[in-house]
Amino acid sequence: MCRNLIGFLLLSVLIISTGCNKKSTNEAIQHQLKIEKNYILIPIQEKADELKFTIHYPDASEPEILWIRLAQQQIDYWVKIDVTKFINQSVSIEIENTHRAELGVNNIKQSDKFEFEYHEQFRPVYHFTPQYGWMNDPNGMVYFDGEYHLFFQYNPYGNRWQNMHWGHAVSTDLVSWTYLPPAIAPDSLGSIFSGSAVVDKNNTAGFGENAIVAIYTSAGKEQTQSIAYSTDKGRNFTKYNSNPVIPNPGIWDFRDPKVFWHNTSNQWIMTLATKQSVTFYGSPDLKSWTRLSEFGNGIGSHAGVWECPDLFPLRYQGKTKWVLIVSINPGGPNHGSASQYFIGNFDGKTFTADPLPYPLWLDYGRDNYAGVTWSNIPENDGRRIFIGWMSNWDYANDVPSLNFRSAMTVPRELTLLHNGKHLIVASYPVAEINTLRGKKTKIANKTITTTTLVESILKEQFGVFELNMTIKPQQAKIFGFSLMNESKEKVKFIFDLNQRSIMVDRKESGMTDFHPNFASIPFAPLSLSNIYHVRLLVDKASSEIFINEGEIVLTNIHFTSSQFNQLEFFKEDGHWSAEDISIYELKR
Repeated sequence: MCRNLIGFLLLSVLIISTGCNKKSTNEAIQHQLKIEKNYILIPIQEKADELKFTIHYPDASEPEILWIRLAQQQIDYWVKIDVTKFINQSVSIEIENTHRAELGVNNIKQSDKFEFEYHEQFRPVYHFTPQYGWMNDPNGMVYFDGEYHLFFQYNPYGNRWQNMHWGHAVSTDLVSWTYLPPAIAPDSLGSIFSGSAVVDKNNTAGFGENAIVAIYTSAGKEQTQSIAYSTDKGRNFTKYNSNPVIPNPGIWDFRDPKVFWHNTSNQWIMTLATKQSVTFYGSPDLKSWTRLSEFGNGIGSHAGVWECPDLFPLRYQGKTKWVLIVSINPGGPNHGSASQYFIGNFDGKTFTADPLPYPLWLDYGRDNYAGVTWSNIPENDGRRIFIGWMSNWDYANDVPSLNFRSAMTVPRELTLLHNGKHLIVASYPVAEINTLRGKKTKIANKTITTTTLVESILKEQFGVFELNMTIKPQQAKIFGFSLMNESKEKVKFIFDLNQRSIMVDRKESGMTDFHPNFASIPFAPLSLSNIYHVRLLVDKASSEIFINEGEIVLTNIHFTSSQFNQLEFFKEDGHWSAEDISIYELKR
């Protein structure tokens, strides 16, 4: 039997066309394929046009429709279609517009293995990444029976946005993750967009006590809200047979439901993004929903569409305040996508924001978006744990990784702090990140009167480390430090007390020309102080800097030709000191 799928295609190809023109863009190949191996492997050209694949599986009620960048001039990498359960059965495959992808058609094949370069140059060490394929928003984060579930927007058929599934991974420690098969796949209602998951402890929905219920947006011709449930610890989900549970009311942007149980009003509360506002819904059973109120008109940033909201309580000085996170794209403080937040009160129906100088931003870096928090964290833990997508819609589809695209931030604990003017939401790495620490290197205190270089800050140049230090400005007004490599590629962290800001300059950070919006200098407001505590987490392609226990945070990705292993201190005026400098190797 011929090994390549094309061998089967050539035996019985049916050309379907809407006209006699052989170059019609509606040409298609259709074939009944006998499955003999675990996978169908598809050759991909990253920047090729998307072609429509329609796959009819035995006994399936509806076909699977995929959009795949089938190779046209070159093969950049491969993706798989898992057909293990259909071995010795026939699958019908139709590929449209195939006249543009002869190379790709000729190289589609069956295989019992799916191999790819996992440890490619820009794969992070301790940040979560998809095993392969594209990833964006974190979804459905829920803690259950000792496991943190992380679902995420996922394209298993390419490294660019498309074919939205819920990918899935679990962890017992928020550090090491186990990949699981995609949890929820597209259907006749559309792609599976962002959402949340809850543990239905009291079986309000009737799916079973302690069922994990996922609430997500079905994104077809219109956006609607649907649910699915799992009774086996999230390993398999069954879609509710009466989806959608909330039809579209005539709003194009109607998505990203975040749900929690509100004890005071004795109901489930859904926070939903609706154009440039948030709409709250209530339900006794996760199936029937009543519109409660709307928030957002005339407050905060409206420079882009509102997405991925999250409403939750935090305690401050013995009192409960409510925090509403809303991601926005575009319109971030440093362009592109970012997450703003509001602090106020929620009575089970209406959120009322405190009078603060909005917009307030959770992270001023370019690369923390669509973050939300875990549900069902045990009361004896009590933390509000957050994770975000570490990229920016300005350039996310074009970053120079290949077999995978994008990572998540490190998990962070959210707390309320007072910055001397008003309450803010602080964001700081969860304590579990400390378990990554290996060998510690101490560097002598430095008084910076001229540019000072510390070479070989780590004996082994992994480019994966944590830097801690205390900065005292003294007489300096503009000063800072840089991470560098031997090629003089660098990321600069600049404190400008004249402008009361901290900046992160990645214009010389290596590969920056893959998108015109990447090379940039994001900044954050900085209160004047005699001392700043700095914690900087560095992975192969990212830096996350936390000032004063997360009062200020900037997350940024970068793509260097070799890993950072030098630390340079600089100043423009006066002098300053860096004290208590320590560097930890970080290894998972």
